[in-house]
Amino acid sequence: MVTMADEQVRTLGECRIDSPLAALLRTGPTTKHYVDESDRVLLDDTVSLVAARGVPVEELPGFEPGGPRRKIFFDPSKTRVGIVTCGGLCPGLNDVIRALVLELTNHYGVRRIFGFRNGYQGMIARYGRSVVDLDASLVAGINEYGGTILGTSRGNQDPDEIVDCLEQLSVNVLFVIGGDGSMRGALKIAEVVAERGRRIAVVGVPKTIDNDIPYIERSFGFQTAFAKATEAIRAAHVEATAFPNGIGLVQLMGRHSGFIACYAALANNDADYVLIPEVPFSLDGPGGFLAHLRARVVSRGHAMIVVAEGAGQEFLLDSASSLDASGNVRLQDFGRYLRHRIAEDFAAAGVEANLKYIDPSYTIRSVPANPYDSVYCIRLAHAAVHAAMAGRTEMVVGRWRGRFVHVPIALAISSRNLVDPDGDLWMSVLEATGQPPVFA
Repeated sequence: MVTMADEQVRTLGECRIDSPLAALLRTGPTTKHYVDESDRVLLDDTVSLVAARGVPVEELPGFEPGGPRRKIFFDPSKTRVGIVTCGGLCPGLNDVIRALVLELTNHYGVRRIFGFRNGYQGMIARYGRSVVDLDASLVAGINEYGGTILGTSRGNQDPDEIVDCLEQLSVNVLFVIGGDGSMRGALKIAEVVAERGRRIAVVGVPKTIDNDIPYIERSFGFQTAFAKATEAIRAAHVEATAFPNGIGLVQLMGRHSGFIACYAALANNDADYVLIPEVPFSLDGPGGFLAHLRARVVSRGHAMIVVAEGAGQEFLLDSASSLDASGNVRLQDFGRYLRHRIAEDFAAAGVEANLKYIDPSYTIRSVPANPYDSVYCIRLAHAAVHAAMAGRTEMVVGRWRGRFVHVPIALAISSRNLVDPDGDLWMSVLEATGQPPVFA
């Protein structure tokens, strides 16, 4: 149960400096676009949920709204900023970098912005990574390209060494663009900053192509990812329908959360089966997936399967499974395993099968953001700059109930956003595919 205390964002001190955005935001005798800092965006959005809290309105949990403040904490003329991108690639990284730089320079007047190369490694002396001076000319047009101009890396680095780097460069604000592992690192950095009594704001722009960070309606790059994934599904479906007993099998991103598989399958609406980590299934037996697939192919002549990469790992993982640089269990390739099992099952039953397998994961991760995500990236970056300049720290920006909000990092990494097997998204998938609720 999330409480008001969980949603409290830490600040570095009182804001006493007039915002340089005053001229931009003044639309008449009053400034209408500044945030009412006493307001909150409620966590709950139904009468029943609010009633279940049983507390007065002023005690209902809610997030601090994002947006420009009348007063800011940092003097822009004396502020130095750092930007780092971490973890796997995701559409929109360059859009966020560009929007951060342009907002800081054009509207706040910040004169020095450092870009750290290859993730947190770029802040550790022994790696010897050079630091990039970011300005408007350097980031011009980078939003047209996938990837990140700063490069990235995975793995934990010593937060004390990172803070040493920030101190040596006199950085006042650090923007971390990354997923849950990167945000855990950002929280450790902020904790070291606090232990040293330094006033350095650490603000995250959460990046996860899987859309699995909680209390954030949608992560940037997600819409681009599932839109691009539909192309793979369409290709596999064409192949499946062109051959007798054709089977299309597409594996999409989603280590723990099946959002991309669900949305891509719904957007394309050609899938007969969607397998995701949140919904367990059996492969064997009369009620298992393989028997159901074979019966459908025999009766209809073809079938289309969409599987999230984290699905079915229980058929593959063992105690010898290794960890990647970020400490995550290395997933084995369930798509290839499933392809093998399907071929075996059809052969054992004496039924012909023509199976085509596609895994477009890295093709999707490296593409530029689509127009929707480009707009979302810009607005997230603006919200991050407003928050940081107002002295907010240990927080990420996101959108909740259609509004931009500040979410404490501790809350954003406290759990994982998952597809609810009893929710309306999964119900839509079942309705669209016609697959049974359970393979057992």
